Formats: sequence, C-alpha cells, structure tokens
Amino acid sequence: MNILVVGSGGREHALVWKLRQSPQVKTIFCAPGNAGIGQHATLVQLKPTDVKGLLKLAKEKKIDLTVVGSEHPLVEGLVDTFEEYGFKVFGPSKSAAQLEGSKVFSKDFMTRNHIPTAQYRNFSATAYDEAKSYINTLDPPMVVKADGLAAGKGVIICKDRQEALVALDDIVLHRAFGDAGSQIVVEEFLVGEEASIFVLTDGERFVTLSSAQDHKRILDGDLGKNTGGMGAYAPAPVVTEEILQRVIHEVIRPTLGGMKHEGSPYCGCLYIGLMMTADGPKVLEYNCRFGDPETQVVVPLIDGDLAEIFLSVAERRLDPSKVKMHQAAAVCVVMASLGYPDQYESGKQISGLENIKMEDGVMVFHAGTRKDGDKIVTSGGRVLGVTAIGFNNELDQTIRNAYHAVEKITFDGAYYRSDIGKKALKYLYATEQRINNKESL
Repeated sequence: MNILVVGSGGREHALVWKLRQSPQVKTIFCAPGNAGIGQHATLVQLKPTDVKGLLKLAKEKKIDLTVVGSEHPLVEGLVDTFEEYGFKVFGPSKSAAQLEGSKVFSKDFMTRNHIPTAQYRNFSATAYDEAKSYINTLDPPMVVKADGLAAGKGVIICKDRQEALVALDDIVLHRAFGDAGSQIVVEEFLVGEEASIFVLTDGERFVTLSSAQDHKRILDGDLGKNTGGMGAYAPAPVVTEEILQRVIHEVIRPTLGGMKHEGSPYCGCLYIGLMMTADGPKVLEYNCRFGDPETQVVVPLIDGDLAEIFLSVAERRLDPSKVKMHQAAAVCVVMASLGYPDQYESGKQISGLENIKMEDGVMVFHAGTRKDGDKIVTSGGRVLGVTAIGFNNELDQTIRNAYHAVEKITFDGAYYRSDIGKKALKYLYATEQRINNKESL
C-alpha cells in the first residue's frame, strides 16, 4: 500500500510512525512533513492546501490511501476532490468538516440535535453593537470565539466583561484572525474538567479510542495564554466508563445521526472536546481530525494495524470489534520555543535526540523541526512532543519517564510545562481515597 499523509506537525509524525508499522504499507509520502517525519517517509514540498499539487502527486505515485492530518485542507474540500477522482481518503467531506470549520455551524447543529453544550449567541461582524450589548448582560467569566479556523487561538476565555469587549474588538475591528472573525460566538464559561474523545467512523459504524486530556495554557497550573497544546496524557481518568456511555448516548450518536440526516455523513476521525460539568459532559468543540498533541498519546495506544483501520473507514467498512487499545498510559510533554505562542526565534540547533531510545518506551514526535545540513533545527513554536508509554499502566512512572527524556534534549530557548499529567494523579489519588474510605466504613 502506498500512503500519502498531509500535514507537517507532531500529529502527522505520530500517524506516520504508526502507519509505518503496518505490514501492508510499502511507501509513505508526507506533504510537507518535517525532520522527524523524514525518518519514516519521503517528504514532498507541497502545502497541505495545494489540492491540485497533491492530486497530481497521488496520481504519479499511485497512492492507495490518503490520510489528511490537518484541518485546513479538510475544510477546503480536499476529500471531495480526491474522491471525485477515485482516490480513497481518510477524512470528512467539506460539508462534514464544517463541524470544525465554523463554530457558528457547530453550535447551531448541537442545538438542533439536542447535544449538551454551553449556552451561546452568534453574531455577524456587522452586528458589533448587538454583540457588545449582549456581553454587557452576561455574568463573567465568558468565552468569545472567532467563527472560523484560527490555529487553535480563536477561543478567548475572558474573566470579566472588559476582557470580553477587548476580545470582541480584536476579532471584529482589528481582524486578529482575519476572515475567521466574520462571525463570532459569545457563550457561557463552563466549569469542570476537560477531556477529549476521538471517534473513528465510516458514517454508519463508529468506535471510540482512548480518552485524553490536553494542556492548552502555556504556563504551569493552567495559567497564561492559550496555545495549540503544551502536552497531553491518556487515558484521562475523569472519563469513567459511566461518563463514556453518557457521551456515546448524548453526544456521539446524535452527532453522527444528525450529520447523516442533514446530508453530510461524517467519515474519518471526529474529535470531541468535552467539559465534565456538574450537570454532566458538555461539548466545548468539535475537530474534524485528530487533535494535537492528544494524537501523540492516543495513537501509540492503538493495538492494531492503523493502515488497515484507516482504509476500512475510507472504504465504509469499519469493524469496531477489530479496533483495540493497549491497557497502558501515555504522556506527551511539548518542548516549545521561547516566546511561543507569540513571537519566537527559529533555526536553533536541537541536541540530544540520539539519547532517546524507543526501547525505553519513549518516542520523540517532531512538530516544528527541519533539516539544516546534518543538523536538526527548530522551525516552529511547538518543536517536539516527547512521549512516554507505560505498559504497566502506572501513570506516575510514565510521567517521570517522559520528563527524564525531556531533560536529555536541549535547544536554545527550550520551554516546557513541568506539570503535565498531575491533574490525573490528583484525580486518581482522590478516587483511591474515596474507595478506601468506603471500605473502612
């Protein structure tokens, strides 16, 4: 099987790494990829949104399966074009990808299909004064969102009305997110613990992968600015079996059923961002692809042939019983460039990668790297995702293994959070205490 993977980040590196393990895979091409992906695949310098160039490549290389990692080509209709020319693609159609491409669409879709989410109102950019008046009626905190794709930075959590009004100005008046701000969503702030669920579906059948928890804020303790993600762990103990069944019944089935009913059956990976509130799980957002950096902890836990799984989805013949997960824990710590998510320097040489051995249960997934002669240098804000797998399922030791590996890698200005996974340990400890207290009664 010849495979084309579209994208260049840590998510795509994790996917390529897992796909390479399939005995069915002959060749993997990645466009455009990065220095780490280049260890497993042939890199092709095409932008993910260059659909014509990618289609030409697929024809020339006789691609059997295309896996779209990033959201922009999905929202712009790459899948539709490829399928029109007879190519098999893992990913949703343009109409189905609206679940991520438009927050206005997704919020209204959830309302139509009675899917639990935060209370909200939508406004067009021309309704600036109306949006401003609405903000002044709300009790803080609140959330202001740009409608379209904004590299994970279009969601602004505001602790008071003044911050919300500033966010509104940034999005509508100053066009901080360009055309993504042509419409906005203002919604209530949900309180609880966040978690992510990945769903693989062929439009009819579906299977859930391991739950995960991302760490969006740049600083320890969930402080500072939002980022694309500073680390993740899986599984997330806050997603109990009871919670998962509620998510399946209240979110996943209504979402897939609703998309099919509205003429846009969803096929591919559906990411569901959840908040575990006092009233139960509520949807924060949908993504139309694997999340990043959650992919780096979920994909290594898949026990099976990822190429065959993806192909079965693309061919609309998914067998959920054949998708298994290892009973293990995984932790990913993102090493970022100093200054991220704002301005940062690139071109910094990375040292110590040769000290990390997969035999020790640690992989380094490259997010923002490139080759410079014989050297590997930084080329992005998020540079590396250092991921440890613990097959003994002991999360605390897996966290230590991940950070031990991080300490072996250096580059000028390297920055990372030191508390990835600690929320899970607190939850597990609290659960253990409750069980012990009950047993002692």
